[in-house]
Amino acid sequence: MSRIGKKPINIPDGVKVEVKDHAVYVEGPKGKLHQNFSERIKVEIKDNYVIVSRLNNTKVDRSLHGLYRALINNMIKGVTVGYKKELEIIGVGFKASVQGNLLNLQLSFSHPVNFLIPEGIKIETPKPTQLVISGIDKEKVGKVASEIRAIYPPEPYKGKGIRYLGEYVKKKVGKAQATTK
Repeated sequence: MSRIGKKPINIPDGVKVEVKDHAVYVEGPKGKLHQNFSERIKVEIKDNYVIVSRLNNTKVDRSLHGLYRALINNMIKGVTVGYKKELEIIGVGFKASVQGNLLNLQLSFSHPVNFLIPEGIKIETPKPTQLVISGIDKEKVGKVASEIRAIYPPEPYKGKGIRYLGEYVKKKVGKAQATTK
């Protein structure tokens, strides 16, 4: 049995979970989410717990069992607490600002980069070199953070670029230093 899948998910106060036609609907103080699930998986609500089980014991069913349990748990956590990713921008003259539903990035390109903020995602800039991406959908928050990071990933020589807060970038020795002995 799946170690993750067999754990029941506690439904906290203020959260409403409903299962209809191979879909789970979760509503909480921060918003609403829904997730479709496979016919090979059975989701039921018993005594303020969500229980995920599988119909067969094939390898695919075992992997789906843990996957859907984790997705439902992430949905419940998202509508109660929410998710947040922080990015930092390193480089001289590099900065970011939010203007309506656009994120304006001033990087070392000849033009500013405008990133359209998707619905359900909130981006804040407490400092011009810091971005805080938040929302209730864990997948969407992570995807937006990775798309912004991909605009100018950290380079290994000077470390300039956009990186996750606390991310370590291993620096390489430059050409001039490598040839001198």
